[in-house]
Amino acid sequence: MEARGFFVKVQTPAMGPSEAAVPRSLRPTTFRLEGKTAVITGGASGIGRAIADCFAAAGAAVRIIDIDGTSGANAAAEIAAHGRNASSVRCDVSDARHVREIFRELFRADRVDILVNNAGIAHIGNLENTTDDQFAAVFKVNVMGIFHCMQACIGHMKENGGGSILNMASIAATAGISDRFAYSMSKGAVVAMTYSVAKDYIVHNIRCNCISPARVHTPFVDGFVSKNYPGREKEMMEKLSQAQPLGRMATPHEVATLALFLCSDESSFITGVDYPIDGGFFKLRG
Repeated sequence: MEARGFFVKVQTPAMGPSEAAVPRSLRPTTFRLEGKTAVITGGASGIGRAIADCFAAAGAAVRIIDIDGTSGANAAAEIAAHGRNASSVRCDVSDARHVREIFRELFRADRVDILVNNAGIAHIGNLENTTDDQFAAVFKVNVMGIFHCMQACIGHMKENGGGSILNMASIAATAGISDRFAYSMSKGAVVAMTYSVAKDYIVHNIRCNCISPARVHTPFVDGFVSKNYPGREKEMMEKLSQAQPLGRMATPHEVATLALFLCSDESSFITGVDYPIDGGFFKLRG
């Protein structure tokens, strides 16, 4: 099921359950993606999974790429169980050769219209206590991973008349966040790459944007807080919530709906933009 280079295909049944029984993230939406294929990295959980759900509900054929092959296959199966088109493949986006293999396999079956680069890792540390290995690990996934996937896909999009690339950045890219030295570096690079690709490929009808979320409540955040702040989980979750003037963290579905708009034809005049989804973090604090 997790063989390198081969997508895990999921049989799509006819719609059976009533619309009321379908999760909110998988219900039809205003913005539509019928006839489009969307590749989503890190699509097995958290924000990536919400984007996969949302895009599938909008009519896209969703191709989930994740380093956790089992979770990716499970996500695709759950999406398909609601009558949507989904498949998955295990891939380490930091491995350039592996990425090229996976995309070549995908191109044999699909025209890729949308690429969402969501896979990433976090790190806590400042300049003094971040080691070379920690800095390199964050760079390898958060920067090189996006570079590999965009580079693997851009020629295909050029040959097929265009496409939409959406990168997941962070408020940490452009705001000073304590103890996020390596992570902030990586997300700043994501914003810069987004602008560069948008500029270079606008003549090929390829749009490139990024989203910069503030804190988003995902299972990853729960695990991250438990690992790094044992015994202080409640305190830290409250602190993370209150960092946004709205007084809470975003939900993955809220980020996914913005991603859907930016990858839909309704946003065809938008490219080279870093979109904050921040609960008022940038403009309303103080």
